[in-house]
Amino acid sequence: MKLQNIHMLYFLWLIPVLAAVCAYGWRKRTRDLEAFIDAGLLNKIKISGNNVQRYRKALVLLAAVAFLILAMTRPSWNLKSETINRKGRDVVFLLDVSKSMLAEDLVPNRLGRAKLAIMDCVEQLRGDRVGLVAFAGTAAVKCPLTLDYGFFQIMLEGISTDSISRGGTMIGDAIRKTVDEVLDDQAKEFKDIILITDGEDHESFPVEAAKSAGEKGVRLIAIGLGDENEGKRIPITNENGLKIFLTYKGREIWSRLDAGTLRKMVVATPGGKYLNVSTGTIDLGKVYLDLVASAAQKDFESETIKKYEEKFQIFLGVAFALFCIEMIMQERVRNSKNA
Repeated sequence: MKLQNIHMLYFLWLIPVLAAVCAYGWRKRTRDLEAFIDAGLLNKIKISGNNVQRYRKALVLLAAVAFLILAMTRPSWNLKSETINRKGRDVVFLLDVSKSMLAEDLVPNRLGRAKLAIMDCVEQLRGDRVGLVAFAGTAAVKCPLTLDYGFFQIMLEGISTDSISRGGTMIGDAIRKTVDEVLDDQAKEFKDIILITDGEDHESFPVEAAKSAGEKGVRLIAIGLGDENEGKRIPITNENGLKIFLTYKGREIWSRLDAGTLRKMVVATPGGKYLNVSTGTIDLGKVYLDLVASAAQKDFESETIKKYEEKFQIFLGVAFALFCIEMIMQERVRNSKNA
């Protein structure tokens, strides 16, 4: 037998506490009777209470509590093997964390909105492996491909514009790093890169990087965030804790969405798709269902797991029956004869 929640056994200390409470109640009852009736007459008066019946009632109660605690430990036995066949795709989120993603043309800002959208998408995942790469002037793998969505969400929550020390926006370098270090060499036609950025990059040859990934069968889904026309200033906090706007050579920087570059990138990959969110809303969960979940999937390695059958229902049923018996048991007995 295996106990799934063995720490629940700590609650067994309740049993001696309940036993002590019962003993105290019996003793207090005796003292109250002695105070009410002359001590010499107490043994000569037939009391309707039956001590043996009380002991039995208390034992049934303590046994019920014990079985309830055992049920809480989730006892299980009958070890069985189960083979799980899994299908899915490999999805890597490529998230821009450059300073321009702090622009507030989306609420709360471009980066914050992107993280919320990714969270919504992860909740829709259906067995796909997911990874996370953050980039600005350089790129860093924050979460390798995994089925542990909880770990992925923890890593995503910690993402900020401070996650990458070097400023800038090198989309091309980030794509090359993702293809080389995150995606394996097998069956790349079942792999997607979801790029979320404002697209401002002219130095790392992003179109060429997308074309190289596309030649290996990797699909690029690009999501453009930000105002494409006027743009938006980039808020930062100075050393005094005051909100100011980022400047370069004494002039405020206005960040605009470079949709043109992103459109060229997705065209270079098979089945690539560009979604121009601009300053509107984004439903990555729907994007996943429409573009990823419905796409061709590969068979991952089958996995054989061993697990026990949980039997807590048996202990819970016994505990319930004992509680019912305890409630209908009577402490008092009827005297067939008058004293």
